[in-house]
Amino acid sequence: MLGGQVDGVTCGPSVLVVTAVLTGSGWPGAVAGRFGAAQRTAHRQANRLWPRALGTTPWGMRAWLRRHAPAAGPFRIRPATRDALAAVPAAVGPVPLLVGSRWLPRHWVLVLGIGDDGRWRGYEPGSGRVRALDPGLLRRGDATAVAAVLGWPRPWCLLLPTGRA
Repeated sequence: MLGGQVDGVTCGPSVLVVTAVLTGSGWPGAVAGRFGAAQRTAHRQANRLWPRALGTTPWGMRAWLRRHAPAAGPFRIRPATRDALAAVPAAVGPVPLLVGSRWLPRHWVLVLGIGDDGRWRGYEPGSGRVRALDPGLLRRGDATAVAAVLGWPRPWCLLLPTGRA
């Protein structure tokens, strides 16, 4: 268990902090039991103009990663098309993924990697757990099964690490 988000709007900052730690960016706010404080700090830093009560935008996520976790990126914001989702297994690092309802993006999760069984391993900050997702569920549009794993049924966009500094 990695630790969960501290409130209903810090899924994005949770993903940011975990990404920074996993990619060796050495973000000190996440250590020594200070994950909650690190989330709040990342939220303030990522949302300079956007109201924090509305979560974190893809552009705020990308800007924060560029400033505070340069080893993780750079990232390209991509709509969650079949082609973009198919590129996830080849990603050079963790992939932030924004999911939501049919009408609205609502929740950030983090694809950590691909298991030997081909399923994605994803950090879901609402529970603080790493869960396995069959990417075929996304391709088939199995909203119920996707929601059971990620908390929401529909992928909206992802931040793909490009592997170029």
